[in-house]
Amino acid sequence: MTGTFPEDPVSGWEKALVARVTGYGIFRLSESGVVSSWNAGAALIKGYSAPEIIGKHFSAFYLPEDREAGVPDAVLQTARDYGSCETEGWRLRKDGSRFWASVSITPLWAADGTLSGFAKIVRDMTDKRLVHEAVRDSERRFRLLVEGVIDYSLFMLSPEGIVTNWNMGAARIKGYEASEIVGMHFRKFYTPEDAALGLPERGLETAAREGRFETEGWRVRKDGSRFWANVVIDAIRDEDGKLIGFAKITRDVTERKVAQEQLESARAALLQAQKMEAIGKLTGGVAHDFNNVLQVMRGNLELLARRHGRDKWSRERLDRAIEAVEQGANLASQLLAFGRRQALQPAVINLASMLRNMEDLLRRALGELISVEMVIDGGLWNTLVDVNHLENVVLNLAINARDAMPGGGKLTIELANATLDSHYHALPDDVSEGQYVMLAITDTGTGMPPEVRDRAFEPYFTTKPEGEGTGLGLSMAYGFIKQSGGHMRLYSEVGHGTTVKAYLPRSTEPVAEVAPSTPQAVIGGSETILVVEDDKRVQSTVVEMLTELGYAVLRADDAESALAILRSGVKIDLLFSDVVMPGTTRSVDMAKMAARIVPGLKVLFTSGYTHNAMVHGGRLDPGVHLLSKPYSREQLATKVRRMLLKPHAAQSRREASADQASTAASPLSLLLVDDETQTREAVSELLAQTGHEVLQAADANEALDVLNARPVAILITDVQLPGDSGIELAREARRRNPDLRVVLASGGDRPEAQSVGFDFEYLRKPFSEEQLRDAIEAIVPRRATSDDPDRV
Repeated sequence: MTGTFPEDPVSGWEKALVARVTGYGIFRLSESGVVSSWNAGAALIKGYSAPEIIGKHFSAFYLPEDREAGVPDAVLQTARDYGSCETEGWRLRKDGSRFWASVSITPLWAADGTLSGFAKIVRDMTDKRLVHEAVRDSERRFRLLVEGVIDYSLFMLSPEGIVTNWNMGAARIKGYEASEIVGMHFRKFYTPEDAALGLPERGLETAAREGRFETEGWRVRKDGSRFWANVVIDAIRDEDGKLIGFAKITRDVTERKVAQEQLESARAALLQAQKMEAIGKLTGGVAHDFNNVLQVMRGNLELLARRHGRDKWSRERLDRAIEAVEQGANLASQLLAFGRRQALQPAVINLASMLRNMEDLLRRALGELISVEMVIDGGLWNTLVDVNHLENVVLNLAINARDAMPGGGKLTIELANATLDSHYHALPDDVSEGQYVMLAITDTGTGMPPEVRDRAFEPYFTTKPEGEGTGLGLSMAYGFIKQSGGHMRLYSEVGHGTTVKAYLPRSTEPVAEVAPSTPQAVIGGSETILVVEDDKRVQSTVVEMLTELGYAVLRADDAESALAILRSGVKIDLLFSDVVMPGTTRSVDMAKMAARIVPGLKVLFTSGYTHNAMVHGGRLDPGVHLLSKPYSREQLATKVRRMLLKPHAAQSRREASADQASTAASPLSLLLVDDETQTREAVSELLAQTGHEVLQAADANEALDVLNARPVAILITDVQLPGDSGIELAREARRRNPDLRVVLASGGDRPEAQSVGFDFEYLRKPFSEEQLRDAIEAIVPRRATSDDPDRV
């Protein structure tokens, strides 16, 4: 140690020891703070040699801001007042670098009690300080990280489950601010039912025992709303293994759960659709073959009945056999109904009149123990539906209700107008919003438990004992209503009965006139009928039935054989063909070619299963006549006779209006435009037979050339043409000649009048000669009546 100390009590060897210490800076200050001694440790720590620093004020070691704040003088004053001063802080070395110093200043007193200076000990604690700051910075960053996370709720719990801290994610997810929830038990986040079951405490117990607990469930926000939470609870223990609390992480996964539920629902719907499609295809094929078998049985039974029906014993057994055939046919019809593959022939009706007509039938079917009440709202809307199938649905539902009331009860049938929108029980995706007619059938029976109610519309599902039901009743009704564009719902509770509600779309059209179903005598004829049937047994039976009715009958096994007979020139009055035929030519295509070979030929189809050959949207195509298998002798005779005697609608109108007939009879110039040569030639031949002059064109350009060359009264054009469409052609043609009348033909749906922009008649391909004549007859009078209220 260098320098002198007045009245220094320190011995020489002590001074020598201090001078050699390098881990501590030990030096003396005067009473005013001037450095008066310096050891090796001070030189090493602060960078000053003794000559460089002795005589200078110790404030040179302080940061400028500390000097300005008077810190050096303050620490000396503290040492005077309290006998010592212990402090830490940043200090400066000679080179200007900083280090963290641990400082102890002790005042030195002379023998007379006067202050002689200060002893100052300095230690470089920079490394420890940096470690401390790193830890503190890490803790600060971690705290900011935890507090800043908003997608996860992160907080701590005491061992008893009390919330001890709270992050922003917890506030966002649960809705509580830290001041509102810290100190509260985390049970507050659970639903009342889960809290009552002790789930919060069970979670902590599991985490304490196993170290970790994870679960999912409904949790409650501050506002009372619920969310689906993924929760992880980890046990926190100290160095000795003592439980000091829990870390709880909560994530709001409601969107994931909803998406998962929607995916499961979509999978279930897809599985159901695939199942229904598979069953539909299966039942369609079974129905076709089954109905062929039934047709053979019924036809032969009726032939036997005509020969042996006078014998009472034989007649009774034949009647029982025929009744069994009808039951089989009904079963096949149900198979097609729940698969939504039956051929419907809907008409606009008012369900009130249908229900009143069924009242006596229902009372007889239900028996005396069941009282029937009908409630029909006034002003009931019309609906478009196949009335025969709907009557079967009502009867089946009523019988189901009767079976649910073995001890008697009450059946209420209600009709009312209804509007379905998005507020109606979360309207299913396959149900359109709009106006409907509701048919509700309610019984006071035993009702259904939820597991039965949820499966009631499934095919083959039944709770009846074996042998007492097919399991097709409700599914058949459901399939028919859905195929008719409607919707069905089932409401049932054990002990409180069942209500089935069917919604059928409203129709704004007037009620169709329905011919009275009075029994008609079986009448035959002498015309020639070509029967096309690949099943030899069915073919043989129907040929014998028609021959017995007096008709001349030819037969063919497939479409190619039938077309060969038609081309031979033999006179054929009616083509009677099965829909499902072997070979490359479909029966529908065969009928189109037959109409070109024999103009005016009547065509009657028969099938046990039409699939989509002539049924679109669940309905028969316009102009198609179908006799479903199995049919009776009377049904066959009546349908064939009506087909052969049915007059052309155009002819009926001509007879009804002599003025219009005179107008329509005048020869007209017609332009037919179709890019299919065979179709164009066939239709031209039909038009030529009416006495009109027919011009032809294959596309729009060729048609415009014809229109430029000569006047034309009527343009008949296919909608789909190469290049410009038929509609565009008609627009240009009418621009040149506003008086031109237009008939549009297409294999698709009728074009919207608003999008077309002009008046037109429409022909749906394939069209018959009768439909073609009707279109011309409908459009010709418009030459004189441009304000016709019946315009398209």
